[in-house]
Amino acid sequence: MTETRSPWPALGALVVGFFMILIDTTIVSVANPSIQEGLGTSTTGVIWVTSAYLLTYAVPLLVTGRLGDMFGPKRVYMVGLSVFTLASLWCGFADMLPGSGIANLIAARAVQGLGAALMTPQTMAVITRTFAPNKRGTAMALWGATAGVATLIGPLLGGVLVDGPGWEWIFFVNVPIGVVAFVLAWRLVPRLETHVHKMDWLGIALSSVGMFLLVFGLQEGSTQDWNGWVWASIVTGAATIAVFIWWQRVNRYEPLLPLTLFKDRNFSLANGAISTVGFSITAMFIPMVYFFQLVRGLTPTQTALMTVPTALMTLVLARLAGQLADTVHPKLLVVPGLLLTAFSIWLSAAMFSPTISIWLLLIPPTLLGIGSAFVWGPISSTATRNLPMNAAGAGSGVYNTTRQVGAVLGSAAIATLMANRLAANLPATPDGMDISESSAMSGLPEAVKEGFTSAMSQTLYLPAIMLVVGAVLAFFFVKPPHMYSSAAAGGPVDADKAVSERSGSDATS
Repeated sequence: MTETRSPWPALGALVVGFFMILIDTTIVSVANPSIQEGLGTSTTGVIWVTSAYLLTYAVPLLVTGRLGDMFGPKRVYMVGLSVFTLASLWCGFADMLPGSGIANLIAARAVQGLGAALMTPQTMAVITRTFAPNKRGTAMALWGATAGVATLIGPLLGGVLVDGPGWEWIFFVNVPIGVVAFVLAWRLVPRLETHVHKMDWLGIALSSVGMFLLVFGLQEGSTQDWNGWVWASIVTGAATIAVFIWWQRVNRYEPLLPLTLFKDRNFSLANGAISTVGFSITAMFIPMVYFFQLVRGLTPTQTALMTVPTALMTLVLARLAGQLADTVHPKLLVVPGLLLTAFSIWLSAAMFSPTISIWLLLIPPTLLGIGSAFVWGPISSTATRNLPMNAAGAGSGVYNTTRQVGAVLGSAAIATLMANRLAANLPATPDGMDISESSAMSGLPEAVKEGFTSAMSQTLYLPAIMLVVGAVLAFFFVKPPHMYSSAAAGGPVDADKAVSERSGSDATS
């Protein structure tokens, strides 16, 4: 039987683990130079510390979402949390174990990403299955705010730990958090009804191979100068995914990905919108870090402190955004939120200058936080509001996959555009200087600061434009249907009852 208790304690328990795994998608970015020096590795080697994590995180999400439907989201979440926590310990001890330190770290990060992939879809699935529809917006707002804040807090925490005890502690810090999250999940997250599904082995193979080749090609594109094998990987991956989608359509038994989910207009549009958000938030941070550290000479910690207004505003407004998401047409929240977020990035680009007051540069992050509060949660609740209970995990897997692929695309695109803009604005550097060898401590020579700033400013227009695309998609959201009878009472949803009521509602609509 499905437990019917207040879902808020369970959500709090899940948010702890979810926050931890999302931090790890960005926390390594400021630690890369220290890791490279500490392990005596190449730039390519240290890049793979992040790439391995993102690869094993993004690729299995479709499969791990369905596993939650089959074996229960609590069980799969706790398995993933255990894998993630133990892999974090492995990461921290990478240089003390036999063999190559960088090889150990890359392998541990790959296992860590797999643990994160097991955990992530279960958080949304539990919200979908335990919260009444008229309370789901508030819950998703907290979930979305967690995603947005973690993306920004990661570099801040990374900077503090790297400047303090050392890069190993960006991984060691996960261990006590993981233990606490495990105990909370064990005690507070209910065991939800499982659903019998047949394993679509061909679908699993096609989706895994296609996602691996696509994500791998996009990750390696900028570092390999978009050579022939990179494009072969991308094209082959896209073709394999196309075959996967065809197979899901003709599969007479039970497909891994129920394409009927995309008949829900809001689900389809929300997936498109969140991919632009993942693209832009990932992309914007890279040129900003280069500007703050190389032009303004800030340390990693000081650079990360520039994101504090964003995190604070997102947290402060998350509850309001969630309450409005339960009562207001979603496009009235998401469209202005996306446009304000886009404007904040454009304003940063317009204000970048080697001499502008650092305090004035806190204005765009503040606006970014206000806009983000009305983006992450409302898009998530819009995507999941109409999901059938027996496909909550599958839908969550799709949603998180599109978000993660958007982030990979953003990282690849911004790296290519930065190289292009630097070449245009710095056609020749004095004494053959290599910009990539500059550091926050040494900064840039005065002669090239202006051109470098222009390059970073021009690069920021891409994520701003992508957010406008997301706003266009969100404009076509439709108003969610009237809530079910269980929602009107405002209490937690029993999964069996909700499925029955939803089926009846669908039959009469």
